[in-house]
Amino acid sequence: MGYGEDVVGAFREGSVYQEERSFILRFTLEAKFPEDYEGEEDSYGWLKEWDTRLKPELLKTVFASLRQHPSWTAHIRNRGVSPDHEIEIALLRDFS
Repeated sequence: MGYGEDVVGAFREGSVYQEERSFILRFTLEAKFPEDYEGEEDSYGWLKEWDTRLKPELLKTVFASLRQHPSWTAHIRNRGVSPDHEIEIALLRDFS
């Protein structure tokens, strides 16, 4: 598939022509418990490390890596989905 076939969207915003494509890197978090576990006993406490350490460290690493490519700018975009479930990073390469 060539790049032209991968374009998710192309549109003209004012006098600027813009193309757009999405790339998804999805993380699925799982936890295993012993057979006698009754379910939700810990109020999903196992997610605390992800929320407080891993996710913030991952985002810092991603943005540090992206800053090494100055022709691209990056920012977090919120499309109404809770950041507990989705964080979108928008990248822009401006040729104008």
